[in-house]
Amino acid sequence: MTGGPVVIAPAPGHGPDEATARRRFVTVSFLFWFPIGMSIATGVLLFTERGMGLAAIAGFYAVHSLTAAAMELPTGGLSDIIGRRPVLAIAGLLNLTAFTLIGLGAAGWAIALGMGLMGLARALSSGPAEAWYVDTVHAQAGPGADLRTGLARGSSATSAALALGTLLGGGLPWLLGLAPGAGKWLTETSAGLVIPLSVPALLGALVEVVFVLYVLSALTEPPRPRTGVRGVVGGVPAAIAAGLRLGARDGLIRRILLTASAAGAALAAVELLTPGRAAALMGTAESGALVFAGLACAGFLCSALGSQLAPLVARFSGSSERAVLVSLGLVTLGLTLLGLTAHSMSALATTVAVTGYGLVYLGLGAAGPNENDLLHRRVDASGRATALSVQSLSLQLVAAGAGLGAGALPPGPLPWLLAATAVLAGALLWLRRATPAKPLLDAVPRTEADGSATMSASP
Repeated sequence: MTGGPVVIAPAPGHGPDEATARRRFVTVSFLFWFPIGMSIATGVLLFTERGMGLAAIAGFYAVHSLTAAAMELPTGGLSDIIGRRPVLAIAGLLNLTAFTLIGLGAAGWAIALGMGLMGLARALSSGPAEAWYVDTVHAQAGPGADLRTGLARGSSATSAALALGTLLGGGLPWLLGLAPGAGKWLTETSAGLVIPLSVPALLGALVEVVFVLYVLSALTEPPRPRTGVRGVVGGVPAAIAAGLRLGARDGLIRRILLTASAAGAALAAVELLTPGRAAALMGTAESGALVFAGLACAGFLCSALGSQLAPLVARFSGSSERAVLVSLGLVTLGLTLLGLTAHSMSALATTVAVTGYGLVYLGLGAAGPNENDLLHRRVDASGRATALSVQSLSLQLVAAGAGLGAGALPPGPLPWLLAATAVLAGALLWLRRATPAKPLLDAVPRTEADGSATMSASP
């Protein structure tokens, strides 16, 4: 999230100490992403079970992506105005409503509304928790305090929440299917509103209650002066304009934004098409959800491994730019393997497809830190949050369009190979070294604590 007036930090010596602040930040990060992880494994299969076609399901995910993208910059200064805690609580309440609508909704409008609310919650939540942590640590130890340990643990908590949530979300419907009559009892008792595949979303709504209560009780912060809505709204055009100027002013920034767009195309294809393949392989939606949960968990682990290997890739390839090229090459190979095996369910084809799935996430994980290393060297502190928001915006917008395109295409290799082509085009941008440039300076004023979110279902 970007933009906004100067943050009022806690007074020195007040508020939780560094260790407590770090622990609370980690807990908030886990609680926010855990229910989202539970919805990943069953989302597409739940909508299919509700009678929705693949094109309609792609539309639902487009609603989520477009809402998050549209609100990424406009909501930037809200936590600076009304506080980190209220904004996070609002995001939790929006997610609570969204999971309830998705879990119980049988009509397309209800599902679309739920996905839109989830996208809005994502835009609202993309910076306040990290900003609260930085504010609190700076108040205790000054602006020179070490933030890396806490931020790294928060990132690890996010990955752990997604991995664990995905496994649990995929396993619950399968376990209900093992219990004689449990799924049928749920359906009949709720007049068809609750089915086994909707249980993870409804459980996610309960976790959101815990999240909101924890945020309100744990993220203490000083009171802020009363400020009208005009102050926030007035800064929105400047924030958006500053973000759009970034790509126009520097060729390297344009490459990074285009690479984010290619990553959005890859993730859209993987997240939309893999659950159906898993269900077709296993024969039932519940078993397919369990298999996809395992795959998604493995994907998050591959992404984490890729991130850890990113510096090593850069050293071996000679630069961060070459590392991005190599990493996107792995993504292209993975998508190609998924496309070539789309029409086969043999043991060999399945093994090749799983390998391709892992390569996609491994490559994306290795590309991200190297891209951001280049980005942070190109922009200064005043423009860093804007750059990250525009990067997220590029990914979300293309993910929405690519998802719609993949849903409209006939099943088979074509959607996968088109995504592979998009990533290959992004990789070829890095064949030429970028020319040196001075950091971009005159972006929208912001605090050092401000931040921005990256993809979707993926951290």
